[in-house]
Amino acid sequence: MFVVTSLSASTLIPTRGSLHSFRRKHVQRWGMTRPQELRRRVVSRTSTDLVAVASERRLNTQRSEELMRDAVTVMPGGVSSPVRAFRSVDGNPIVFESTKGSKIVDVDGNEYIDYVLSFGPSVVGSANDEVIEAVTAQARKGLSFGAPSYLENQLAHAIVEAVPSAELVRFVSSGTEACISAARLMRAYTGREKIVKMTGCYHGHGDSFLVSAGSGVATLGLSDSPGVLKSVASATIVVPYNDIEAIREVFRQHPGEIAGVFLEPVVGNSGFILPRPGYLAELREITRQDGALLLFDEVMTGFRISYGGAQHHFGVTPDLTTLGKVIGGGYPVGAYAGPRHIMEMVAPAGPMYQAGTLSGSPVGMAAGLKTLEILRRPGAYEYLDRITKHLVDGLLAAARSYGHDVYGGSLFSMWGMFFTKGPVHSFEEAKKSDTEKFKKFHRGMLEEGVYLAPSQFEAGFTSLAHTDEDIERTIEAARRVLARIPA
Repeated sequence: MFVVTSLSASTLIPTRGSLHSFRRKHVQRWGMTRPQELRRRVVSRTSTDLVAVASERRLNTQRSEELMRDAVTVMPGGVSSPVRAFRSVDGNPIVFESTKGSKIVDVDGNEYIDYVLSFGPSVVGSANDEVIEAVTAQARKGLSFGAPSYLENQLAHAIVEAVPSAELVRFVSSGTEACISAARLMRAYTGREKIVKMTGCYHGHGDSFLVSAGSGVATLGLSDSPGVLKSVASATIVVPYNDIEAIREVFRQHPGEIAGVFLEPVVGNSGFILPRPGYLAELREITRQDGALLLFDEVMTGFRISYGGAQHHFGVTPDLTTLGKVIGGGYPVGAYAGPRHIMEMVAPAGPMYQAGTLSGSPVGMAAGLKTLEILRRPGAYEYLDRITKHLVDGLLAAARSYGHDVYGGSLFSMWGMFFTKGPVHSFEEAKKSDTEKFKKFHRGMLEEGVYLAPSQFEAGFTSLAHTDEDIERTIEAARRVLARIPA
């Protein structure tokens, strides 16, 4: 017998009595000392009630809901990053307690097969024993120095040896910081102001990147967030990903004005989207002819789709590269890298200023070094490619067998599936997906013990810790869920 569960906003509003009870119950557990009463707040906004797909078990998330009621009183929306709020799937956030290998466990004790993997870093598996050992050994020596450590040298050498564009590396604390710094470096090196980005590619929350397209194919950007100055937004030109004619038009309209082109070589922030054959190589040629710089944002793809990143896999070398996620092995580490003659613009070698107290954190360096060491072992990428293809092929076949329109693919340990007939070569095409169907699929998979990113427009990830059994369990879970969703 299957149970149908329903989520609505009313289930998220606590009574005054229950709030006092919750506060008394957990004051000692979490050391809460704020005296004021928890306010009545809705954890996540739901436009419609989301009726979860019938499942053989009902997912108990009582403690997650209690914790989120408290979270909204002390954090905007109750989260530290917007996608965690589950707004895209009209659901309630899951609060997690532990993760190991390919599994993640929430505060209610539910275990899931994890395909989010902290949005990418855990390519060798979450809380890998060897990584933990390396981190623990370094932590005993010191968490942060605010000064050089020899581990920076070692990780920088590893990146230079692996990534074709990298001759010098500057470490920062996040992928966002890497992209903000790289945009400044582009402008400093070229003496130009305009930057081109692609719709659907995400480069962090820097002002230059929170920009939406204007009304034309190749227009100056418009502010996409309050607080972004119009003058900053207007210096960013937005074009569709995979549209080489749009890029040509931009350079015809603005010859000698463009500092550089930013893009994810394989898009992970609109769902999983591959470049068209020849697209990256043509970008390389167009930018070179104009004297503009080409930057690959490999925060997601770096060391995930090959040891040398997308640029190694596709044989196209950009001028600059941003990295993150995997190079921190689960710790907040980012980097930007490029040839010596460009990177020596960065202080203290050159005049472009950028600094950070926690940049090159020794614990993050230790985690990244061990992660890269594991990835260098024979067969690592072959294994990732095999299991990920098996997963995607199984999901697509399952969906089609029940009459659903789907389109998807994979590349080593990145993958995605859209509820649309496809093909999907851009964010504009991705937006044609049936997001209502994805909401039901996402909730159904949660009920079946599979954790997917809470948005149709996020890539999925696998790791060396995922087993063939995990993949088979996921495909079978998908079959049960998809059978109950109307085509």
